[in-house]
Amino acid sequence: MSDPIAIEQAARRLTLALDALEAAVERRRDLDRGGESLTVQLHQLGTDRSRLASDLDRAFARQRSLETTNREIARRLDIAMDTIRSVLDAHGQ
Repeated sequence: MSDPIAIEQAARRLTLALDALEAAVERRRDLDRGGESLTVQLHQLGTDRSRLASDLDRAFARQRSLETTNREIARRLDIAMDTIRSVLDAHGQ
């Protein structure tokens, strides 16, 4: 009826196909786990980017504030120096 060699060869091919399928499933699981890890990392990078952007905005605001304060101090020093010169000139120095 059936050739025992053909059945044995078919069984080996089936075993090899099942082994290949199992390996493919395992690779897919590994990729899925890697994808989840990548998704977590991307989320963390997005969070870090948002935090860094916020920090940068605060730093720029602080810089502008310091520049404004610096200009005001320079203006007041100029006024004070002019006043001192005027007093010195008035007293003949």
